[in-house]
Amino acid sequence: MPDTPTNTEEIQDALKIGDGAVTRIKALIESENNANLKLRIGITGGGCSGFQYNFSLDDTVNDDDVLFEREGINVVVDETSIPFVSGAILDFNTDLMGAYFTMQNPNASSTCGCGTSFSV
Repeated sequence: MPDTPTNTEEIQDALKIGDGAVTRIKALIESENNANLKLRIGITGGGCSGFQYNFSLDDTVNDDDVLFEREGINVVVDETSIPFVSGAILDFNTDLMGAYFTMQNPNASSTCGCGTSFSV
């Protein structure tokens, strides 16, 4: 398992949010007509590589969540998932395969072909 960031500055630097993700999250929030929505990233066991990213919209911030902000949008990650995304870049891509959030994750030793699961 990757190292857990230890201080507030390291935790706030744990996840970078790319331009494509900012644009897509803003569009999703606008389409839902709920300015309180945030993108939630969670890590669960499963997928073809061992761990799986879960992306959802949520209007709550739990006590164990870490909040990341960029250009007025918020991304929340529960503290259990932080070590798995530490140093990662969240972005949004549109290509021939579809439109989807991506994670460029330095902690992943391998990823599946579709990029939604990874191993450490």
